[in-house]
Amino acid sequence: MLPKINTPIKPCFLLICLLTAAGLLGQDKTPAFVRDSLDTYVERALKDWQIPGVAVCVIKDGRIVVMKGYGIKEAGTDNKVDTNTLFMIGSNSKAFTGTALAMLEADKKLSLDDKVQKWLPDFKLYDPWVAKEATLRDLLCHRLGFETFQGDFMYFDSDLTLQQVREKFGKVKPVYSFRSKWGYTNAAFLTAGEVIPKVTGKTWAQFLEERIFKPLGMNNTLALSKDIASAPNKASAHTVDKGVLKKIPYGNIDNMAPAGSISSSVSDMSHWVQALLSGGRYNDQPVINPNAIGQTRVPQSILGNGGHMYNRAHFSLYGLGWFLEEYSGRKFVGHTGGVNGFVTSVAMLPEEALGIIVFTNTDANNFYEALRYEIMDAYLGLPYRNYSNVYLGYNRTQEKHAADWLKKKQDTIANLPAPLLPIAAYAGDYNHAVYGKMSIKPENGKLVARFEHHHGRFATLDPLGGNRFLATFNEALYGAKEWPFTIDKGKVKSVTVTVADFVEFTPYEFYKIK
Repeated sequence: MLPKINTPIKPCFLLICLLTAAGLLGQDKTPAFVRDSLDTYVERALKDWQIPGVAVCVIKDGRIVVMKGYGIKEAGTDNKVDTNTLFMIGSNSKAFTGTALAMLEADKKLSLDDKVQKWLPDFKLYDPWVAKEATLRDLLCHRLGFETFQGDFMYFDSDLTLQQVREKFGKVKPVYSFRSKWGYTNAAFLTAGEVIPKVTGKTWAQFLEERIFKPLGMNNTLALSKDIASAPNKASAHTVDKGVLKKIPYGNIDNMAPAGSISSSVSDMSHWVQALLSGGRYNDQPVINPNAIGQTRVPQSILGNGGHMYNRAHFSLYGLGWFLEEYSGRKFVGHTGGVNGFVTSVAMLPEEALGIIVFTNTDANNFYEALRYEIMDAYLGLPYRNYSNVYLGYNRTQEKHAADWLKKKQDTIANLPAPLLPIAAYAGDYNHAVYGKMSIKPENGKLVARFEHHHGRFATLDPLGGNRFLATFNEALYGAKEWPFTIDKGKVKSVTVTVADFVEFTPYEFYKIK
């Protein structure tokens, strides 16, 4: 309240007071959690989750409320994360691909309901009829019939070229029928990105740089994963393996670029989110056609009824590169991204003009989601839940289950159980109809499986008795799994290969060829 005075107030003084009061009122709109507690919350999470570095941005009503880096770029250094530090954003790249295709539709260069084969006559799927009927929209909303992540072990971090990935994608048998069920399909986004050069004469990366990155002033953002290693200001990739934080190599995923290869900073990504929350305008200039933004937010696939551990959330849908949900009576538009050594989140409540960006440089945390919910709840006036602590409890329970499972397997191995056949019988060359070759050979007294298209990746096989072996990968990301061998007439016929769920759920049956 202004002080009561008896002398006349000069107009200029009154204007200053009104502006000051307005500024204070505007400041008061920032929730206490964001204004007063965010730093403590994040710093605590760095320790609890063993996250080297985090970058956060909060946008409200067209302005930056918070933009800050926490922690360090690489474990064991004192190189601090700042707002321009690049993180690999993984599947948050998908919204760029979906928006790019929607922009081309707004430009009347294509229709999202065009058949894929109109633009890519060589497009093939396991079922030729599905390949003929599939549209660009189908590619962008995960409804081709594949299981979530199906084929990803084969594609990611492999030596396959982009064209080879597309060829193998065309041979994978989907788990479900066409348009019957949602299944997250990275290779479909790759295919969608390959339409862009057919329409524009520019690669997916060139189109994004010219039509989105540069107009939005995203000057440090990189479209391709090959470029992050030489960037001057970037976070390193990390994971947590059996409780130990480790630096790992960057993902080599440019053969799947439109699905997840972008690297960006919270500063650059704030421009993207600001534009998406303001009808495609940035610095009061039109950059993205609002009709294109609208197209990406039209529900295309049903994931389920939704649900949230505390708050109302009645449905879960997917648009074109965005998850679409109802959250406490508001429309939620967002996505997460997970790639070797990074997990990230981009979230918007358009009705509240609220945008939240959270980047982390380890792939072994749920904090990136916890902080998103904490900030959303704060702005919606919902109770403080300490999501980080809740998620941490779930995470520790899962880790304990995984550790108990692994210990049982290791205890079994320690008892030297005899396989059904001599160890030499399991060695040899194997082939998967789509992946290609895998060899299992003795190395330093143990069987080791090596893969044709993943040089340097291998799994050590320890007998569990009968025809079961524990396969432990040399890269923590791919985990440890039990591989059963099939025996026919006293000879090894095949082995069922599985990897960590973070990479792929579906098994690969490799048949022994010699």
